[in-house]
Amino acid sequence: MRVLWLSAAVVLLDQATKAAVVQLMYRHQSIPLLGDWLRLTFTENPGMAFGLTIGPTGTVTVLSLVATVLVALYVYRIRHGYAPYRWSLGLILGGALGNIIDRVFYSVLLDYGPLFTGRVVDFIHVSLWRGFIPNLVPLLGGSYLELFPIWNVADMAIVLGVVGVMFFHRPFLERQQAARQDVRDTASEEMDGAHADGHASEAGPEEAPSGASTTRPGSASGNGRPRPASLSLPSPPRRNP
Repeated sequence: MRVLWLSAAVVLLDQATKAAVVQLMYRHQSIPLLGDWLRLTFTENPGMAFGLTIGPTGTVTVLSLVATVLVALYVYRIRHGYAPYRWSLGLILGGALGNIIDRVFYSVLLDYGPLFTGRVVDFIHVSLWRGFIPNLVPLLGGSYLELFPIWNVADMAIVLGVVGVMFFHRPFLERQQAARQDVRDTASEEMDGAHADGHASEAGPEEAPSGASTTRPGSASGNGRPRPASLSLPSPPRRNP
């Protein structure tokens, strides 16, 4: 499927940029590109979005793996569906795989822990707003936040994919319903045709009227033998004594 090629391209681009950051920058280094608005800042995220963590070490990795498998199965299930919707899911799948590679292998590759305890490499730093979140906000209340937080290519693909899914979900459902209706209509037409053929075969050929003979003179008789034609010969002339 072409969707998998899109996912693979996202994974390759994500891992290539992360490898460059790991090799060329040190942790917490920040390089301004457009002042304070856009910078390259090398950070590592051990949790989910906004640095949230749940459960013991490795829990986020396991949950990410389960979610990614479910997305992959769903992409396969709708492999013939509406293309823009499938491409959006392909972006989500590629982004999820890119970050899973970090969580599973980077702890070993960068030599700071066992498998499944890796931290996601983030480096794209876009600062639109800085401040503290009000305490009334669940989970995030009281924490310092920059919009957008530091993220990576995989995160960008996931965000674009989610926006695409939200935008193309309705056309996808409409096409799915139309396809199901076409299948039902085709099945109904086939059943109607089969019933019509069945009634025609039960009626049988039209029978000939009773008492009517179907044998013509000179034609084959009932036993299959040809009936000889009768000849009338003239009588010989009578002689007077």
